[in-house]
Amino acid sequence: MRGAPTILHLDMDAFYASAEQAAKPSLRGKPVVVGGIGPRGVVATASYEARVFGIRSAMATAQARRLCPNAAYLTPRFSLYREISEVVMGLLGELSPLVEPLSLDEAFVDLEAGGVEPTPAAVRAVGERLRRDIRAATGLSGSVGLAGSKMLAKIASEEAKPDGLVLIEPGTEPELLGPMSVRVIPGVGPATAETLRRAGITTVAETGEAGEAELVRLLGKAHGAGLYALATGHDDRPVVADRDAKSVSVEDTFEEDLTDRSRVQTEISRLAERCVQRLRAAGRSGRTVVIKVRSYDFSTLTRSETLRGPTDDPAVVKEAAARLIDGVDTTAGVRLLGVGVSGLADYTQEDLFAQAASEAAAVAAVAAATGAAEAPQGPGGVRGEAVGAEVKPRRWLPGLDVRHAEYGAGWVQGSGVGRVTVRFEQPWSEPGRVRTFAVDDPALEPADPLPLVRQEPGAGQLAEPPADGPAPRGAADPGPGPDPGPRSGADAVPRPVPGPGSDPATRPGPGMSSR
Repeated sequence: MRGAPTILHLDMDAFYASAEQAAKPSLRGKPVVVGGIGPRGVVATASYEARVFGIRSAMATAQARRLCPNAAYLTPRFSLYREISEVVMGLLGELSPLVEPLSLDEAFVDLEAGGVEPTPAAVRAVGERLRRDIRAATGLSGSVGLAGSKMLAKIASEEAKPDGLVLIEPGTEPELLGPMSVRVIPGVGPATAETLRRAGITTVAETGEAGEAELVRLLGKAHGAGLYALATGHDDRPVVADRDAKSVSVEDTFEEDLTDRSRVQTEISRLAERCVQRLRAAGRSGRTVVIKVRSYDFSTLTRSETLRGPTDDPAVVKEAAARLIDGVDTTAGVRLLGVGVSGLADYTQEDLFAQAASEAAAVAAVAAATGAAEAPQGPGGVRGEAVGAEVKPRRWLPGLDVRHAEYGAGWVQGSGVGRVTVRFEQPWSEPGRVRTFAVDDPALEPADPLPLVRQEPGAGQLAEPPADGPAPRGAADPGPGPDPGPRSGADAVPRPVPGPGSDPATRPGPGMSSR
């Protein structure tokens, strides 16, 4: 435990949902739920307006729809969230060389390592400046906690939500922690909390009063001793800048159980391709390929194969995943499939490339000898199920970005019965108009997300108003013409978009001070 509150914890407010509200003016101030939209979907994030109805993360989307049927249920846009996260993490990196990301929207920062004066006034000033910089750069809000340990900094950021800052003064930790639920302690999940509850322990104070010996008896030596230290305010865990990932994986849950064997194999191949893309993006390779199969009855099994060395070759990973799925009976129905790579390294074993090439050559030789034609290949090298198979129409999922040849940029509001409804608006525009098209309208195409913060035009440039909608306030009307996209330049100045939860709210408890 430090004597000064120099550990900062940042947690973006309802990150995915807030990003969607900032990108879609018509949804600001309204309940928004981001996650799986199908009957088996799960809520990833709910806006604060949706949480009023009892919707929370990890809840089944079907249950969320019953609680709030009029909310906007949107498909996640992870490419946008990652872009925003990179901007936020860059701002954190300017504060200190020790930044420990926990997820796309959450991180610890060691301000002491960044040379910040170890006084409450100095660290508070840094925290407030960080919040302003995040809003200016992304248009979104984040909550900041400042304390002398990681556990307390995270507790402080929770108390600061939404869009606030809370600092825990040194020396007030016991008074603050005592009445809190034992669940606030890191590592205490539902099972541990239930074990403690049966022993009559429900608060942090009662946990400390129970003593280390009793906690060790209830939970085991490592868990019990660690829990006692945290409950009594002894948290010396450092901020670790390089949290080494142990594996990279992707998985999909299907709206209907997969029973067709060829479809299962095609999905495994597609997931292997996505997994390798993530692996390469992280600059890593791996030597153990793992598949995950969840059946219709929720029973789950995993199978793995360890290669001769680490690889990032999609052909090698696909072949290993295909061999693994061949040994699994999927005839009863599959609701989820996943592919992962573990045993990560920073290099590749070159002989695996030769192995993949030789195996592919052998397959080609057999096909040539038997006169078999190669199956057609789809996007990403995934083989089609049959020659001449009907191409499925594009799926227009709610929330995804589109562009129309005449009306410009917009997003999918809904689709069904051969029609797709699109709302044409941009992050910096007024709420836009809604139009309906046929799902196969050639003028309508998927598009990349627009930035949440508009770049003002530089010298000699004019900003274009949003397509099919009123011009943004303060923007010049350039007349008709194609959308040139976001501007940049020496004279470009970001203008934040008003986001949800813009009014700061802080709820300081004992020993806490807020802005």
